[in-house]
Amino acid sequence: MKSIRVTTATPGWSAGSPIYGKDSIYEGKELVQLKVLSDRRREGGGFAYLLRTVPPKGKLIKIVAVARSEEHVFVLEGGSCNKAGKQLGFPGNYTLNPKGQPHSAFIGIESVSLVVYAGEPDEIRLIGVLDREPTE
Repeated sequence: MKSIRVTTATPGWSAGSPIYGKDSIYEGKELVQLKVLSDRRREGGGFAYLLRTVPPKGKLIKIVAVARSEEHVFVLEGGSCNKAGKQLGFPGNYTLNPKGQPHSAFIGIESVSLVVYAGEPDEIRLIGVLDREPTE
């Protein structure tokens, strides 16, 4: 097999709704966008993409999923937060979700992550937009 080379500097993100489902569209806008880097699932390999999440102003994106294969996530920009929108995840953070692992995230600011699956991408159980919880 030849090496796969992709430049991520080229413009154009694709819709994430084919993977994340119809609920990843809010008021006509894609909450999740992708730049596919490689997809070798047909050859028994994995799937890698850049994931951009763009929450509506003042809102949170909530994602609940189950890993269908080993999932590696490396935050490049932004990061996850709590229900009040306080940032908890930061650029440089890494997460490994083993196959079968339920996991979730709240995203309160535009974020970009490198996501690499050993096989199939997550089963998205829920994705939606929430109001931030009040802080004390």
